[in-house]
Order: sequence, then structure tokens, then C-alpha cells
Amino acid sequence: MDEDEDTVLAVLDDEYARAILAHLTLEPMSVDELCTACEMSDATAYRRLNRLQDADLVTEHQELDPDGHHYKRYAATVETVTVTFADGGYEVAVTRSTTDPADRFTDLFEGLS
Repeated sequence: MDEDEDTVLAVLDDEYARAILAHLTLEPMSVDELCTACEMSDATAYRRLNRLQDADLVTEHQELDPDGHHYKRYAATVETVTVTFADGGYEVAVTRSTTDPADRFTDLFEGLS
């Protein structure tokens, strides 16, 4: 087991992190949208998003709203996480999304136009 696998398992042990990740598999979201969808405070969302980014399960992109203000939108970078137990040990396998998160943001932006 390496450090990256430990990080993935540790972050997925948290119910808020799992809720955020589940919602981000639907579409990229801002912190405000995640707080509403997951019923959590901004501070909780930011802490979990930082941990999810450290584990490379979520990515962020800057967006520009119609008023010219910048904000971040987050997207999941993972499709599946599998834990396999065998031969007295275990392995964690992470399958990344086949769609590039940047492409998902472009699709979302074009859908708003």
C-alpha cells in the first residue's frame, strides 16, 4: 500500500467528502451549489474539497460570472475506486474519468450559451 492509496481511503472515509464526490459526478459545481446540495457549511465544503484535490479525486477551474466576478467550479476526476483484498494485503485502484474535466467545463459553459 502506498501513500496515494492511503490518502484515497482516508478521504473516502468521510461522509461529506463522499457526498461532494457523488454530486460532482453529475456536473461541475461551485462551493455554494455543493453546500446546498450536500447540506454543509462553506468551511466544511472547502476542507473536504482540499482533501479531495490532494487525493487527485477532484479538480477546480476558474469561471467568470456575467457580472465579471471569478469563482471556482469543481469536477470529479474519478469514476470508480476499488479495494481488493488478497494474499494478506489489499490494493486500491482508482479509475479516472474518461472525459477530461476541462471538456466537461467547456460542455457546461456551451450549454449555458
